[in-house]
Amino acid sequence: MYIKSKTMKLNNSDSIPYLSYNSLSEIKFINHAFTTRLGGVSEGEFSSMNMAFNRGDNPDSVTENYKRFCKSAGFDFESLVASAQDHNTVVRAVTSADKGVGIYKPRDMQSVDALITNEKGVTLVTYYADCTPLFFVDTKNKAIGLAHAGWRGTVGRIGEKVVKKMGEMYGTDPADIMAAIGPAISVCCYEVDKPCADNFLALDDLDTDKFVFPKNDGKFMIDLLETNRQILVKSGVKEENITISDLCTNCNSDLLWSHRATKGHRGTMSAFMCIV
Repeated sequence: MYIKSKTMKLNNSDSIPYLSYNSLSEIKFINHAFTTRLGGVSEGEFSSMNMAFNRGDNPDSVTENYKRFCKSAGFDFESLVASAQDHNTVVRAVTSADKGVGIYKPRDMQSVDALITNEKGVTLVTYYADCTPLFFVDTKNKAIGLAHAGWRGTVGRIGEKVVKKMGEMYGTDPADIMAAIGPAISVCCYEVDKPCADNFLALDDLDTDKFVFPKNDGKFMIDLLETNRQILVKSGVKEENITISDLCTNCNSDLLWSHRATKGHRGTMSAFMCIV
């Protein structure tokens, strides 16, 4: 399989494929990956690489998907720590003591949409199917973060909260962060109603003309990726250190899970990152 992208690479396309960022792949002390919908053992509407335990899939199949994916992308299955996403903005710092939570151990928190760590060998795992993944790497102090930014998390400035929390926990200077945004549903496909759009228009310290686009029918097209980019820049991340995915989940629904494309009958993708 071939993808048309200037920012991302499709790896192991003939077996258990995964995406990686060209920019983040240059950072030698991390491993990162983003799953596709291909290469797993799940069946039916979850076919085949579903990473979510909470959508009705056979949990044994999901576990097998994790094991196969980890082997393909170079992660230790025992090292995984998962989020507990509810479209909020809670940022959790995790350590080796948290390994297995949400994967082969029960969730111990009910609201976690972002994970950070500065420990080697702790793999962060977050979930997506149109919402925006945010990757953070402190290249100086060697700390990392992953965040799930749906529209609520985006307008709640979860990206800013991750930058702040990394500063508090690890002494991260925003200027040292390399960040990546996406893959997510892009402005070409993300139509919302006025009540939703009003939340974006209320971000009045940002240039809303670049991410809120009115339509003639009273609806709006929203650019989640650009909104998150502006929030990161406002947080002190350098513009030149931010990479935005050029893969829309809805446009590439043969490769990526999209809630809109499947009308909710879907599996879920995951972002992975660890310090090696």
